[in-house]
Amino acid sequence: MFENGNKLLFIGDSITDTSRSRPIGQTVKTKAGLEDTSGLGSGFVSIINNLLISSYPQLNLTLLNLGCNGHRITDLKCRWKRDVLDLKPDWLIIFIGINDVWRQFDRPKDPNQVSINEFEKTYRNIIEESKAKSSQIVMLSPYYLEKNLDDPMRIKMIQYAQIVEKLSIEYQCTFIKLQKAFDNFLNSRTVESISADKIHISKVGHTIIAQAFLNAIESHLP
Repeated sequence: MFENGNKLLFIGDSITDTSRSRPIGQTVKTKAGLEDTSGLGSGFVSIINNLLISSYPQLNLTLLNLGCNGHRITDLKCRWKRDVLDLKPDWLIIFIGINDVWRQFDRPKDPNQVSINEFEKTYRNIIEESKAKSSQIVMLSPYYLEKNLDDPMRIKMIQYAQIVEKLSIEYQCTFIKLQKAFDNFLNSRTVESISADKIHISKVGHTIIAQAFLNAIESHLP
């Protein structure tokens, strides 16, 4: 259950980043006392913040955005202590895996490819480190906006998403299946209506993620 003063930390890649402020994306107060949320970026983290703060003002929640463009699970591991453990979040929201798959297709000669075994091993490691600090963890699956079920990158992305789901069950974390959320949307609309590259998404796409998150944590809200 969310408690008064809880800190929610979102970490991931560019889908989380969305031009957040550095070193920590967060809300700041202006001289006039206005809460400026632009530091959270322009994506789903900001949308979630606005909805939670407006619906549950009594909780005095703090949301932090630690997304970084282009990052993979191995990049998260390198900055885990500084960007997660040292900040001591009550709720940790992890959204990673897209670049781990994408680099295998757009940069196949990259010597630092993250195999599915390394992905699982590294993800498991950061979960265990975070669980030791008593953080509640929410895990979002990677997605690929492609209607062709036989597309090689979609197939690979689902394999990595299945690892995330497996770990969420093993460690009793909340899991959000974003591929399903986007597939439901794409039953009625085109991929091009929300994305130019099947990965980076419009404001509507970010709203889909935000809604999926809020649906998943609803039972933890007052």
